Amino acid sequence: MNDSPHLLLSRLTGFLLALLACSGSAAATDATAWSEGEYSQVRLVGGGPQPDTPALLAGVEIRMDKGWKTYWRNPGDSGVPPSFDWSGSTNLKKAEVLYPAPHRFSEAGGTAIGYSGDVIFPVKITPEREGEPVQLKLAMEYGICKALCVPNQAELTLTLPANASTAQASDSHLTHFMDRVPRPADPGALPALRAVDAKLDGKRPEILLDIEFPAFAKGADVFIDGGDAFVPVPTPVGKASGGAQRYEVVFASQAEADRIKGKPLRVTLVTDNGSREANITVE
Repeated sequence: MNDSPHLLLSRLTGFLLALLACSGSAAATDATAWSEGEYSQVRLVGGGPQPDTPALLAGVEIRMDKGWKTYWRNPGDSGVPPSFDWSGSTNLKKAEVLYPAPHRFSEAGGTAIGYSGDVIFPVKITPEREGEPVQLKLAMEYGICKALCVPNQAELTLTLPANASTAQASDSHLTHFMDRVPRPADPGALPALRAVDAKLDGKRPEILLDIEFPAFAKGADVFIDGGDAFVPVPTPVGKASGGAQRYEVVFASQAEADRIKGKPLRVTLVTDNGSREANITVE
């Protein structure tokens, strides 16, 4: 049975509309070409405006070969954190790099903190002049490790248009890693830091942390960032009980412990279903 001209026209119109929708979806998030590195690739990904703020969203994506990993802002016992230089950018007031919740990895030299497979570091971009395009120029250095560690560099340029729609911020891959960025601590939410006991003087300088995770939480872990002061990777003490878990941070020397006295420390509480950050200072 032959279709009528009206039915054929209706089907053709539907096909063209679907094609336009797909094209719009594919173009919703702009990105640079992949920059090839040793055992990895890196690119800049553009997002859209953030609600109720002049900031735009972008992302730095690293894709690693199987078995390789890169590092968190505190890399742990080995490795180097990534560095981001935005100084060549135009109409850029501030670029705030955000770190998704990391994982720990066992290495011959101890424990590393970071990511494997694929990771996007979301970046909140604040323009100097609202309503004008922002040209991002990134000079980046990052290390990746397997049996050995390899330094990598990349230079990337991406323009964020002034008229970007909010749809551009909804790229599922970028949104996934944005959702993995820890939120500020909330007294009414878990995971939560319940107590801190610092014993930084003596033969065994240490910090004890009592954490409450949701019962049966998966991927539960704790990491500490001391900025330019090294902080060892926390280790669990005993078994978790109903979501409660104690961790200890043991310093190798008195001098190492002295370097974090009075400095702000960021405690990152990780679970697979959401993470939190708490700020502490110890003496």
